[in-house]
Amino acid sequence: MKKELVSMRPHIGIFGKRNAGKSSLINALTGQNTAIVSDTPGTTTDPVGRAMEILPLGPVFIVDTAGLDDSGELGDKRVKKSLEVLGRTDLIVLVSASDDFSKIDMEFIDSMKKKNEKILVVFSKSDEAKPSNEIIINLNDKKIPFISVSAKTNENILALRETLAKMLPEVITSDVIIRDIVGKDDICVQVIPIDSAAPKGRVILPQEQVLRDCLDANSISVVVQTSELDSALKSLARRPKLVITDSQAIEDVARIVPADIDITTYSIVFSRLKGDLKEYVRGLKVLKELQDGDTIFIAEACTHHSQADDIGRVKLPKWIEKYTGKKLNFVMNPGQMIHKDLSNAKLVILCGSCMVNRKEVLCRIDTAKSYDIPVTNYGIIISHIHGALGRTIRVFEDVYTLYQEIFIDGK
Repeated sequence: MKKELVSMRPHIGIFGKRNAGKSSLINALTGQNTAIVSDTPGTTTDPVGRAMEILPLGPVFIVDTAGLDDSGELGDKRVKKSLEVLGRTDLIVLVSASDDFSKIDMEFIDSMKKKNEKILVVFSKSDEAKPSNEIIINLNDKKIPFISVSAKTNENILALRETLAKMLPEVITSDVIIRDIVGKDDICVQVIPIDSAAPKGRVILPQEQVLRDCLDANSISVVVQTSELDSALKSLARRPKLVITDSQAIEDVARIVPADIDITTYSIVFSRLKGDLKEYVRGLKVLKELQDGDTIFIAEACTHHSQADDIGRVKLPKWIEKYTGKKLNFVMNPGQMIHKDLSNAKLVILCGSCMVNRKEVLCRIDTAKSYDIPVTNYGIIISHIHGALGRTIRVFEDVYTLYQEIFIDGK
């Protein structure tokens, strides 16, 4: 069976006060002792994520968080860390003992409603107590779904699984990367540069996923480095349906591949899967308005060792400054950006986001929008700077139409 990638699984965040029964609930849901359970409040100190199978849901990723009522300097840091999970959580489960539902729980619910987050309240320890009529009326008035369960007796655990399954379908995203573009017997050429940043003995995750998508489409895959691309194209008996490349090689690939053959990049196809390509294209308009000293916020979803020719930290800033002719201030932010102050930024640039889920990418876009700051991503801006964006998004008709309206018709 194909192993589901964590970034493609629905993410469920388990929140609640200390000793509310969060870890016990996870164990009951999965039928395994995967989370440490203790009567000592604060046993879970940092968010802990686990890839799991919950029937009838299937593959999910559950994040167990520290208590919302944690206190002290260290406790405040734990709560802040737990709240960062919201940026990648498709469904929030607030766990509370029926006899311990308090102002903290209600304030959390209200804050989630303001953010239009999908939330389910689970009253734990139903073998000991039931929620009061006042609490039930309050939740009904706010249209917050709830259920009472017992991890000890397994009361309503099956019903909880079914409730989660009903609430999650709309957040489960498609896993189609390019197989709506390439079909049976179509040739897809993947251009994979092997440079100092390439891992030894393997390809990186986006390249692996695209290759698997081609196999699922029953298409024919050809994998080459940039230096062999020209000879590979000449050796083919038929023209390829698509050439897909790493963004940093797009200038060479666009020059080598005939103009009537569609090309795109890994970053762009994953941005279509998880982000908002149209928003990224709109974000490019600000490049003409940049002035010396303006701040560009570069948000990488994961942390990695920086190479001498790192694309985000080295190549991209150089390309942008050359394109704009301005001396700019680049701020790098690996990891979470939910609590970052973007007020001084003129543009936010997201990475390809291959390691995170769609919810986190959309949260990053919304964060930029909340500051009224344009947002784009690596694949879109690199293609644009190298004069290849029209070609790399041509396969996506609606996005290409927007591009023409802004940069061709709107000149």
